[in-house]
Amino acid sequence: MKNVPVTIEHACVVVLGDIGRSPRMQYHAKSLAESRYLVDLIGYVESKPLEDLTSSANVKIHRLNPFPELNLPSVLKYVFKSLWQALTLLVALISIHKPRFVLCQNPPAIPTLVVVYVYCLVTRSKMIVDWHNYTHSILAISTSPDGFIVRLAKAIEFHFGRKAAAGFCVTKAMQADLEDNWNVRATVLYDRPPVQFHPIPLEEKHALLMRLCNTIGEFMPDSFDAYKDTGVQEATAFTVRTADGEVKSRPHRPAMLLSSTSWTPDEDFSMLVSALDIYEKKSLKEPQHYPRLICIITGKGPLKEHYKNVIQRKQWQKVSVVTPWLENDDYPKLLACADLGVCLHYSSSGLDLPMKVVDMFGSGLPVIEELVQHGKNGFLFDNYQELSEQIGEWLYDFPTNIALTNQREVINQNLKEFQQLRWTENWKRTVQPVLESL
Repeated sequence: MKNVPVTIEHACVVVLGDIGRSPRMQYHAKSLAESRYLVDLIGYVESKPLEDLTSSANVKIHRLNPFPELNLPSVLKYVFKSLWQALTLLVALISIHKPRFVLCQNPPAIPTLVVVYVYCLVTRSKMIVDWHNYTHSILAISTSPDGFIVRLAKAIEFHFGRKAAAGFCVTKAMQADLEDNWNVRATVLYDRPPVQFHPIPLEEKHALLMRLCNTIGEFMPDSFDAYKDTGVQEATAFTVRTADGEVKSRPHRPAMLLSSTSWTPDEDFSMLVSALDIYEKKSLKEPQHYPRLICIITGKGPLKEHYKNVIQRKQWQKVSVVTPWLENDDYPKLLACADLGVCLHYSSSGLDLPMKVVDMFGSGLPVIEELVQHGKNGFLFDNYQELSEQIGEWLYDFPTNIALTNQREVINQNLKEFQQLRWTENWKRTVQPVLESL
């Protein structure tokens, strides 16, 4: 029997942003590599990409050079930055092996959709757009909705988005909007958590917290001296290990709230600061009902230093906010350690769902956010008063709030059901048939 030659398929994934902070596109690249594609991944490398990508023989990462910092008026800076990005992206595309298709994310539409379309037109590759949101709606947050840049972005999205050979989007609402208003057909690919986002046993939580005590002082117990005569070998603010090696949760431990933010205008961190102000007053007034609250805020972004200064000026006694840098392996585990997640993402289009919420669900973490199902897997809020009210209700008499027992069971059951379908299975079920049809 003659050997049948194996056809090697090339694919390109374009992220005109930080690859390390683009989980959905990283998961795309990983799934393509596992499906025996040779993947060229193009983007900025400001944060460390997933180990599965950097160690894969089927993935080659092409690092784009960032736009140099220039003291220019905002409009000129936007123009020159777009030209810079267009040129560097085009050079990167020309340098790779001709792919069967180029999968690019939107936003940003400028210059991604233009450059990728021209490249695909010349090379006869297929252009696929993964719609995460709309560029024009994001730009409209910080400028006039009728401004030239916003109108230009919308025109580019409208024109080039319709020329894609296929498309994916994150919600059914976005699918309907694309088809009704843009005449763009897209397949809904729901964000699902990969396998590393899952609940973990108490033993694993304790090991992580003990290690993080070296860098996050708030995780240290108030005084280990109090444990010397109780047979406790080691302790964190949340857990203890007894002399016989058993790990237990501390009955009067603080609560842990975790939020991941990109520190950008579409994630209003001031809302959480105002909510924590209210919680601080409540906990001082009724210390027997409200625990000390440790807030872990992860992520990088332009407004981080501003809000760190705001937090430092606060004289909170029952609330602590820390902004650590976490390794890729530690972030999913810390999510599983937290008691409550908060997403501050403001959807500029009202049609997208943040990946960070999906990761929290995968870790079994109830979330307070604008797009979750209220009472089923988290809670909704529209302003800082409602956010503070939801935090207070969830943490009242923590961790033994009997009044919330039934609701906790409902949420936990819904989260377990959500965790049944992971990214890999969902990608194979949804994306592979589309790729095979091209």
